[in-house]
Amino acid sequence: MSTQLGVAGARSEAVKSATVYAILVAISSVHLMNDMMQSVVTALFPVLKNSLQLSLAQIGWIAFTLNMTSSVLQPVVGLVSDKRPAPWMLPVGMFCSLLGMIGLALAPNFYLLLLAVVFVGFGSAVFHPEGSRVVHLAAGNRRAFSQSIYQVGGNFGHMLGPLMTMAIFLPLGQKGAMWGTLLAVTAILILMKVVPWYKTNLALHNGSMQKKKAAGQAKPELSAKVVGFALAILVAIVFARSWYGAAIGNFYQFYVEDMYGLSIKAAQVPLFLFLAAGVAGTFFGGMLADKIGRKKMMLISILGAAPFALLLPHLPIAWVYPLIVVLGFILQSGFSVSVVYAQELMPGKVGTASGLITGLAFGMGGLGAVVLGYLADAHTLSYIMGLCSALPLIGLLALLLPKDRR
Repeated sequence: MSTQLGVAGARSEAVKSATVYAILVAISSVHLMNDMMQSVVTALFPVLKNSLQLSLAQIGWIAFTLNMTSSVLQPVVGLVSDKRPAPWMLPVGMFCSLLGMIGLALAPNFYLLLLAVVFVGFGSAVFHPEGSRVVHLAAGNRRAFSQSIYQVGGNFGHMLGPLMTMAIFLPLGQKGAMWGTLLAVTAILILMKVVPWYKTNLALHNGSMQKKKAAGQAKPELSAKVVGFALAILVAIVFARSWYGAAIGNFYQFYVEDMYGLSIKAAQVPLFLFLAAGVAGTFFGGMLADKIGRKKMMLISILGAAPFALLLPHLPIAWVYPLIVVLGFILQSGFSVSVVYAQELMPGKVGTASGLITGLAFGMGGLGAVVLGYLADAHTLSYIMGLCSALPLIGLLALLLPKDRR
């Protein structure tokens, strides 16, 4: 009898450590659609700049509204969902994004455009913490790799922004945003399949955690001082990556137009290469982090990108293309790893940790877009690119992070 119980227990543990790839692919595909809807906003910038006569500062405010709406709410949603997970919030969040897409296509002025962006940001804020919890439940013993699959979906969605500008918004204009409603509807349909799995496995996970606590097997938590110090360093790293990403994502297309005389369409190519390389970097960074550790991967990511970032504003156009690929690959290789590192610093608080790091990334990027937009109007885009090129050096602070907590 004891042998049978032992075998059953071993099977149970094997199931818990197994990675559920079908769910990971499903939630990653929804992440792709969610972030594609966000990238519709930035992809519309060249069109809106001309059609609504927007200044660079106003473009910065649009990016700020999108990012701050999602970032400020993400930790709040994560904190609430850690105490009371709500799988049904996943399709509700997508419905908000659906309303935002309709608003983007029809908004006749700057202020109604901001209102539509608020809906898109709110939908994203609800999705990300709950989506990260689904990943955590499906990850098994491959947390960094599973998180990278999830983040690849989001990065791929952002990567498609420049392509949408070239293929949809330049020919169709602002009303082309209406096609984004198809993304929202598709995402809702996929989530209706994910939610039942999420409910079932959430109940199993909570029951398992309660048994471990009762048996005294739960891992002791780190002191609040150590966690606070580590999170402060992570915030600094997120700041550096996000502000640099804001400079490239929001203003680099205008910089290459002015600096190299490229057309609006041709200016999308370096931006697309940066984002596409970031997708590959996110995937391989997660794989490597499971082998060499989270801290080492974050150091390689942010510090490895520094020399390429410093070189980028001073290169002829022929060298921009290969260098920006390497830069995007290295810089984004550590993002999903930082999310997992935060989750392991705060065991049992998956939503809070995910919302904090991912939300900060959006929020810092949004704040950066506003500040850099005003600086660009006051000075030049060359000044902005030169100033931001030193930001990855802040990654030196990662040397002070505590060792990985697995």
